[in-house]
Amino acid sequence: MTERRPVKTEHHLAKALHPSPSALREAMGEVDGFNAKFAVLITRLVGTMWCAYVFAAIAFIGLGPALKPGGEGIVSWIAQTFLQLVLLSVIMVGQNVQAAAADKRAEATFHDASAALHEMAHVQGHLAAQDELLTRIAVRLGLDPVPVIDTPPGEEVPGQDQQD
Repeated sequence: MTERRPVKTEHHLAKALHPSPSALREAMGEVDGFNAKFAVLITRLVGTMWCAYVFAAIAFIGLGPALKPGGEGIVSWIAQTFLQLVLLSVIMVGQNVQAAAADKRAEATFHDASAALHEMAHVQGHLAAQDELLTRIAVRLGLDPVPVIDTPPGEEVPGQDQQD
């Protein structure tokens, strides 16, 4: 078995920065209808760093007029143009990266839980075999193979006679 390392967000950065055409087709194949496919396509494309770079370039085109007297001003340009255009894509990229890492962590948790369940079933099989063997031994020794029930001290155990 290979050693699994913790899932880290940065391991999924490349996938979020550069979605492949096959990943886009796969994502669009997961939804039905033109509108849903178009929405997935736009969301996947806008949520890339390449889109953030394009939006930054578009924003810088508007920087010249913002710096001219009578223009909108640098503060307004930063708040209304640059931040809105660029941060939209950057935030989407961050969310995509975090979602991919969370999916991998959930998958690892599922595999761990499945392995633990398999191990418990294996242990339960061993315990059942031991119970059967102990029951046969008790019968051969002439003992009543009554299941043992854990009870607090001083309380009556069902199936056992009280001794005075």
